[in-house]
Amino acid sequence: MYLRPALFLLLFVTLTLPPAARGESRKILNLCGISYPSDERVDWECHRLRRGETPEKLFGDLWPDLLRFNRIDRRHLYPGVSIKIPRNPRDIAGFSPLPDFYEDAAREEKFILVDLSEQFLAAYEYGRKVLSFPIASGNSKFRTPTGDFRVSAFSRRHKSSLYKIEKTNIPYPMHYGLRFFVNRHEVSFWMHGRDLPGFPASHGCIGLYDEEMQRKYYRFSKGGKLQDSRTLYEWVVGPAGEKDDFSLLKSGPRVRIVGDSPL
Repeated sequence: MYLRPALFLLLFVTLTLPPAARGESRKILNLCGISYPSDERVDWECHRLRRGETPEKLFGDLWPDLLRFNRIDRRHLYPGVSIKIPRNPRDIAGFSPLPDFYEDAAREEKFILVDLSEQFLAAYEYGRKVLSFPIASGNSKFRTPTGDFRVSAFSRRHKSSLYKIEKTNIPYPMHYGLRFFVNRHEVSFWMHGRDLPGFPASHGCIGLYDEEMQRKYYRFSKGGKLQDSRTLYEWVVGPAGEKDDFSLLKSGPRVRIVGDSPL
């Protein structure tokens, strides 16, 4: 097949741009096929969402735990998506697959553990777990670095210099950003608010619930209740985090990232 030079160039640029810049997004409708080590602790069945079904209708007051168990936010729960439904709702009350006490953090005032295999994060104070959240990390193509790091900077209203909101020219918002690593190519990796579609979907950063952002940029009407990114940010930074500008952080919490992404 012969392509004129201009058409060939357009096709090449389109195919080589990252998905977020092309205005496309990966979709996985069957979340039951994504395995986490902690799945074995809960007796669950796969359920395909029907029209009109919501987390609140399915699980009552425990709806946030249902979302946490599936590592998904409310905006990505729509008819046709299959999720894991515990047969006994109480089995996932306060769900967190990470340990309540982490020995390596016993002498640390603040310590963050991220387990990529579980797609979960926990914050510790002298080894005791005080916060725990689902995440969306990178995958086998866009890897999240593993090892020991430290939060070195923060930015309450950070935004991406590389990626856009789907089908727009708006830089992707990375609100409540906590920088934990800069690689040899000067690419920064952050923990920040983003979408949680129920599977590893970032370009290497660690994403947390941010319905405040979704309400502003996606007009998500239920936005505002799930704000894990803000909670972690305020726990790390304290009162200094009220300013929007990029700021360096001296002696920020240690961050340990372990495991492999399930995708």
